[in-house]
Amino acid sequence: MNDRTDAAGKADRVYSEAEILERLKRELPHWRYEDGWLRRKYKTHSWKSTLMVINTVGHLAEAAWHHPDLKASYAWVEVKLMTHVAKGITDKDFELARKIEEVVQWQPGREDGALEGTPRTDQRFAYLKYDD
Repeated sequence: MNDRTDAAGKADRVYSEAEILERLKRELPHWRYEDGWLRRKYKTHSWKSTLMVINTVGHLAEAAWHHPDLKASYAWVEVKLMTHVAKGITDKDFELARKIEEVVQWQPGREDGALEGTPRTDQRFAYLKYDD
């Protein structure tokens, strides 16, 4: 563990690699730790879906005031998180990763409720390749 001070003077706890790997295993199994970043690749069905994922991540990041790096191609988006000022992984990265995961992987058709979700049987409406 290491502590760094952010722009507001608040110390962020920087997690060790062992702590990061344990938390990912327990809390975010589809995310990985590589080259100092928390990373997650979301597979999509098309460029339109890729842009929707990018916009969703962008909204969450701006609302949180914690901004990931993004890579994208026709059918995927990779999200990379690290607290730059702390030069490591902090609670900010884990919290934003959890929120991104919750929103991007949301499947209303799998819940009890009025929302049916994107049709899975008609490829014209295919959106995300969910991690069922």
